[in-house]
Amino acid sequence: MGSDAIERVVVLRHPVERVWAALTTAEGLSRWFGSVAEIDLRPGGRAFFRWGDLDDGSVATITVVDPPRRFAFRWAIEGLPEDDAARTLVDFTLEPVPDGTRLRLVESGFAQAAADVARAAHRANTQGWDTELTDLESYLDAAA
Repeated sequence: MGSDAIERVVVLRHPVERVWAALTTAEGLSRWFGSVAEIDLRPGGRAFFRWGDLDDGSVATITVVDPPRRFAFRWAIEGLPEDDAARTLVDFTLEPVPDGTRLRLVESGFAQAAADVARAAHRANTQGWDTELTDLESYLDAAA
C-alpha cells in the first residue's frame, strides 16, 4: 500500500462556526454524511452513521473535540469485524481563511490491517471522502 493515510484539503465558502456545526451535530451530519447520524460530542462519546436503509451503519468513538477548530474520531476499518481493535483515526481541522474555512481531513491507520484489507479500505474510503466532502460543500451552499 502506498500510503497509510488519506488527506484532503478543501476551502468552503462558509464561516468556521457553520462548518463546525455541519461536522459535529446530528442534524448537520445527517444532511451530508449519511441518512442517519447520532453524536455524543465529547471525548469518549459515541457517534453512529448510517448511509441507507439496508446499511447496518458504523459506530465511531470521539477522540478530540476542540471547538471550533478540531474534531476527530476512530472507527472500524472496512473489511474487518466491527469489534476488531484496529481503527482508523479521522481528523478534521478547521482554519479560517479570507474566503471562508479551510478544512483539512486526514484519515490514518489503515496499515493496522492485513495488506489486502488495508488497500481495499483505503481505496473505498478515498472514494467515499471525495463524495462526502462534495456533499458537505453542497449542503453548506444550499443552507446559506
